[in-house]
Amino acid sequence: MRPGFDDGGSGKGRAGGAYPGGDRRRAAGLSAGAYTVAVMATRKTSAKDRPTYRCTECGWQTAKWLGRCPECHAWGTVEEAGGAPAVRTTAPGRVAVSALPIGQVDGRQATARETGVPELDRVLGGGLVPGAVVLLAGEPGVGKSTLLLDVAAKAASGDHRTLYVTGEESAGQVRLRADRIGAISDHLYLTAETDLSAVLGHLDEVKPTLLVLDSVQTVASPEIDGAPGGVAQVREVAGALIRASKERGMSTLLVGHVTKDGSIAGPRLLEHLVDVVLNFEGDRHARLRLVRGVKNRYGTTDEVGCFELHDEGITGLADPSGLFLTRRAEPVPGTCLTVTLEGRRPLVAEVQALTVDSQIPSPRRTTSGLETSRVSMMLAVLEQRGRISALGKRDIYSATVGGVKLSEPAADLAVALALASAASDTPLPKNLVAIGEVGLAGEVRRVTGVQRRLAEAARLGFTHALVPADPGRIPEGMRVLEVADIGEALSVLPARPARPDRPARAD
Repeated sequence: MRPGFDDGGSGKGRAGGAYPGGDRRRAAGLSAGAYTVAVMATRKTSAKDRPTYRCTECGWQTAKWLGRCPECHAWGTVEEAGGAPAVRTTAPGRVAVSALPIGQVDGRQATARETGVPELDRVLGGGLVPGAVVLLAGEPGVGKSTLLLDVAAKAASGDHRTLYVTGEESAGQVRLRADRIGAISDHLYLTAETDLSAVLGHLDEVKPTLLVLDSVQTVASPEIDGAPGGVAQVREVAGALIRASKERGMSTLLVGHVTKDGSIAGPRLLEHLVDVVLNFEGDRHARLRLVRGVKNRYGTTDEVGCFELHDEGITGLADPSGLFLTRRAEPVPGTCLTVTLEGRRPLVAEVQALTVDSQIPSPRRTTSGLETSRVSMMLAVLEQRGRISALGKRDIYSATVGGVKLSEPAADLAVALALASAASDTPLPKNLVAIGEVGLAGEVRRVTGVQRRLAEAARLGFTHALVPADPGRIPEGMRVLEVADIGEALSVLPARPARPDRPARAD
């Protein structure tokens, strides 16, 4: 007998017991076809009831439990989320407000209102729009609460009511900070709450035009399972506050935490829900703070606000270039000035370098405020294209002044000149700025905004500049030397012979 065929009811053939469940099929009195249909239905039902697991940090889902989330690499955050959701359809409902031609829509409802902090208004695009939700994220201790408390007090200085909700501190702690920075106003209301329903109750009671919540990760809804700061809780809290803001025409400022890599904590959906996303940056050991726009539905994202954090609070800096410069009577070897663009704002910054004889087989390469990879590339270009061979066996230290971080390629030329000046122990000429990107072949490439950079340097009193070819209109009283490669740029060092093949331009 061929295997797999019926053997006369012995239970070992294809229709009998050769398959698992053959005895159960005969006991149930079902034919082979009916039993197969019943088994497949059971398998589909079990697949629906099978639990799924979700990461509480990033929302990633999987069919089995894992100790570490492969998406955000967090340990112990994968928890059971229940069975697979059932597929539902939504029937058309009644329209509350009919659609209008775009020309008939009243645009005055989206007119920005100034906050009283000009540097923040610059980044927001003129101020806060009624009904807009702004997310401000930054590292702990950078000054987020101080900035928003100052904004809340200045917004409440008129007839606008402002509600400040703190979930991380007590009301007494916030009051002490308000006394220190002078943020006291009769129209500024303060409460310490971590319950979403209580926050919504305060909105009904106070009826503010501006809400400040510090922070969105500390507030939780009793209707949603999970700890405060989880994916489900952050999504629910943000969604409820966004709905309340749109319905009331109330501007909302949310404080957001960041992870150790600098990204905003919580689900990525939070950044999509809000209207504006701002990053608050700064070194806690420096006075400078920068507010950058990452997302803005009401303006551009190429503006940067500059603030100075001090004991009396935080103040805006309309001209922050002075924080990045060291005033000296005579130039010092190893220093070079450049003009960087933070958004659309030009800032004059100083690059410093120091070279010393190394006492170890592998020389040190230490940077502060500069990208290590860019500095290493400039060292290689100087050694190969600039014929400076003393850098390879020496310890190199490079830094910026005032805590500013230079990451754009336009600072390459200033970094290279500072390193060459330190290696030859020869200072660069006084009142000189260097602007340009340096390639691996030693060429000096053009960068954006050269005219704005030169205008800022001329405004601060600098009279000489090294720039790539064709810089455009030159400010009055400034002498500009166009350089094509690193060799021509190094000719400004008094120790090296000048190359007269490219004369200086003066307008």
